[in-house]
Amino acid sequence: MKTLSLAVFISLFCFSSYSVAQELYNFEMKQTDGTSLPFSKFKGKTLLIVNIATRCGLTGQLDDIEALYKKYKEKGFEVVGIPSNDFASQTPENDSDVAKFCRLKYGATFPITTKTIVTGDKKHALYKYLVKESTKNEIEWNFTKFLFDKNGKLIKRYPSMMGPMSREIRKTIERNL
Repeated sequence: MKTLSLAVFISLFCFSSYSVAQELYNFEMKQTDGTSLPFSKFKGKTLLIVNIATRCGLTGQLDDIEALYKKYKEKGFEVVGIPSNDFASQTPENDSDVAKFCRLKYGATFPITTKTIVTGDKKHALYKYLVKESTKNEIEWNFTKFLFDKNGKLIKRYPSMMGPMSREIRKTIERNL
């Protein structure tokens, strides 16, 4: 009986771990150009998801996010920027103006979604998932970063103030390429 119970436990544990990791790939968002961005396209890649803003004191991080993207893209690294106006209305522009700003001022070439609610009762399902999978704490500010491995498993949530080019983030990305 103990052997059977252990086998059932192990299979349930393995199945639940697999399904949690696969859940990331079930999300789909709209990009600022109106096209769909299915997260299933990131299978087999290391992925950084960042809630971005255009008029925040941390907006300069867009330079470093783009630098990370360019540095590791050919090795299987992807970035998704998700604009949000949730914090002090620091992204007041419409979706196309957000994309223009990021592309012209910071040279962003990574995918940028439409503006999304990332905190509170009305937060997008992706952010419900991100919060649940990480610290269970709400997103506190712009530029919170979530790093996923090639199997869609959350590696780590990084706070807004941690720069994208920090040694910790770069080393973790390198270990997971």
